[in-house]
Amino acid sequence: MSTFTEETRLRAREIIARYPADRSRSALLPLLHLVQSEEGYVSPAGVEFCAEVLGLNKAQVGAVATFYTMYKRKPTGEYLVSVCTNTMCDVLGGQKVYDALAEHLGVGHEETTADGKITLEHAECLAACDYGPVMTVNYDFFDNVEPQGALDVVEELRAGGRPMPTRGARLCTLKEMAVQLAGFADERDGAVADGGPGEPSLRGLRLAEQHGVSVPGFDPKTPIRSKAEADRAAAEAKAKAEAAKPAPAPEPAKPEAATGSTAPDVKAPDAKSPQVRTAETRQPDAATAVPDALGTKIPVDGSPPVPRDAQAAEAAGTAANPPAGDGKPAGDAAGAQERNLKEAEAGTGADGADPADANGSGVRK
Repeated sequence: MSTFTEETRLRAREIIARYPADRSRSALLPLLHLVQSEEGYVSPAGVEFCAEVLGLNKAQVGAVATFYTMYKRKPTGEYLVSVCTNTMCDVLGGQKVYDALAEHLGVGHEETTADGKITLEHAECLAACDYGPVMTVNYDFFDNVEPQGALDVVEELRAGGRPMPTRGARLCTLKEMAVQLAGFADERDGAVADGGPGEPSLRGLRLAEQHGVSVPGFDPKTPIRSKAEADRAAAEAKAKAEAAKPAPAPEPAKPEAATGSTAPDVKAPDAKSPQVRTAETRQPDAATAVPDALGTKIPVDGSPPVPRDAQAAEAAGTAANPPAGDGKPAGDAAGAQERNLKEAEAGTGADGADPADANGSGVRK
């Protein structure tokens, strides 16, 4: 098992000190870059180290380390060569660049050359579509790359050189890049003296200046509040918002208070249960009142039944339009409708009893 250097442990404490005491878990991402800067990948020992200094278990650390592709779980070469083969770069020739490198180096995706210099990988978008096809070496960009140009870059790397990226500072090794991703400055002599922005990026900057587009002011030294401070500020803001609300309007008088009526409330039709509404729709029966709750007497609808000529027209229409295929009726049988109509006019149910029975529930037994 690896034993991390004292310098790494000092840097780990410095990283954790950047965050409030009750938010130390937020230091996990830079800590994973830190252990990768020493070993070249996030080893089981690196996972254990991060868990130890943050008071987490190894499963919690491993879940994060396996989620992000920038954390390598097996030894990686000195230079990580990533070729974008996503839609835009692929259309512009990205796959051809990758295929040429794979054949030349004799390795495939996430494989490392025998000399330990180059690890090759597909990349699912490198966020530089306006420079495609693009290739990165340890996350520094080589824009508008072609197969032969990519081969020249890796050969120079294998020979000990450090070709200049299209944009940004001069190249560094993967371990040196991991130190920077952990939040520490690149201390190499002249590390950021070279390079420059790309023309599409400058075009956007010029358009912003031309149209007066700028970001609002922000102080990078603004301290990060602890969770307790953030909760307290949120509670104070909520209290102020509640205090600023206008007083609620008085509630309108209830109908019984205004009219003095003591009649019991009866649910509106829309308040009926879905099952009752469905049953009444499928087989309407004006002679049978179906209550929403036992013991509630619902008055029978006093509206006159549909005229007999309308019933006859509906029955004739059903008879003249037989269903196509399986012989099932297209709707409710006309005979049932006729029966219901007669019962409603006679004021009796199908069994000859009055709809409102002796217990006053209106439910047919």
